[in-house]
Amino acid sequence: MSASDLTNLLALGSIALFVIGLKRLSRVRTARSGNALMASGMLLAVAITLLEIGLVDYRWIVGGLLVGGAIGYAIVARAQATQMPEIVARFNGFGGAGSALVALSLFWAEVVETAGDGTAVETLGGTSATTLVLSVLIGSVTLSGSILAELKLRGTLGGSPDVPVRGAVMGLLAVGGLAAGFVAVFGIEDPAVASLLVVGLIVASLLAGVVLVLPIGGADMPVVISLLNSLSGLAAAATGFALDNQLLIIAGTIVGAAGLILTQIMCVAMNRSLLNVLIGGFTGGSTEHGEYEHVVSADAESAAMVLEASQSVIIVPGYGLAAARAQNAAYELAQALLNRDVQVRFAIHPVAGRMPGHMNVVLAEAEVPYELLFEMSEINQDFASTDVAIVVGANDVVNPAAHDDPASPIAGMPILDVEQARRVFVIKRSLSPGYAGIKNELFERDHTVMLFGDAKQVLDDLAAELTLARR
Repeated sequence: MSASDLTNLLALGSIALFVIGLKRLSRVRTARSGNALMASGMLLAVAITLLEIGLVDYRWIVGGLLVGGAIGYAIVARAQATQMPEIVARFNGFGGAGSALVALSLFWAEVVETAGDGTAVETLGGTSATTLVLSVLIGSVTLSGSILAELKLRGTLGGSPDVPVRGAVMGLLAVGGLAAGFVAVFGIEDPAVASLLVVGLIVASLLAGVVLVLPIGGADMPVVISLLNSLSGLAAAATGFALDNQLLIIAGTIVGAAGLILTQIMCVAMNRSLLNVLIGGFTGGSTEHGEYEHVVSADAESAAMVLEASQSVIIVPGYGLAAARAQNAAYELAQALLNRDVQVRFAIHPVAGRMPGHMNVVLAEAEVPYELLFEMSEINQDFASTDVAIVVGANDVVNPAAHDDPASPIAGMPILDVEQARRVFVIKRSLSPGYAGIKNELFERDHTVMLFGDAKQVLDDLAAELTLARR
């Protein structure tokens, strides 16, 4: 077997690891091993690339691995599960920046340093020159968009600022950036002038990412994060074409396609189009949500008495649970109910939280068994035969207005049908609206009882009452 055949065989193994790992990411139980398989595939791809390049200075390679690995470990080791959306947004940005930097290094090495007499396209070829520009554009948009997404998720940037003539601004930035990039590689022979035009491409692309994400409200962040993840993959694929690296093309395409599929799943779960999300379909809580006329509240002691008599309970977690760091308290309540031979399940809405799978990650941190977690499609029909539904920090994903009010901003959005349960407990700090900015009709249902307070404290009190009653 020749060295070329061995390299191709190893590349096939790397691709297989990507595909199998991605498949295993589709289930909570196998997600960790899937992530490890994909990481192994990427490490193998890096090794293959180094072998293909040949003579390289491994001091820089090892140094980069050590520094990058240390930074990545430090970021994740210090992060709580509730911070995973911000971490994912940051890594999306890193991916886009990495692709753009590799493309820029190709431009520097082949065009600027060589300072030939022809244009960049004459040096690189049409495909490499075109995809180089696209890689810088998409990677830079991903970087700045991801930075803003992380700031919004952290609460550093609030609200949904209205950017005047936003569509025109986006169009001008995109067209202007592409024009600068293509002129730099197709029409300019002077490396200094071409470099200035590439800088213009970078600036326009970074600004385009800002304009894209800045007006989007927090409720739409799951879709935005999925989209940015897809863009980071597309940037990598474009860089692969620029470098004529098949492994990078395949890996980037897989990430891009997976991110785009997940984006579509998120949009379907919200009954909205991607275009509607990007132009800001929800108002970010700024609309008049109306007053409540009939709301019943209770304390943990009286709610625990109802739970004592129940045989089936479904807990619906939302972002409020993550923000209050109440996942351990929720599992303690579930254990207290299980000890009383009550059937307990957690119902997960696809867009609950700030990123796809956010609730799964948060509950996994509390070591909630996988068999207690159910997706909306698996459990929605069971609410009608459930004694008690406990909503913890969720709002729009349980709002009956999605079914009942055709004029509602969330009309048609698939929701968890908690109102069909015999009794509904809603744990919230107040009657404030969700990100859709509308009144939640569930709160006024005759069989709904509000438990006002910090989610962790209320859940702790419920678990304590149940444990005390058992004694």
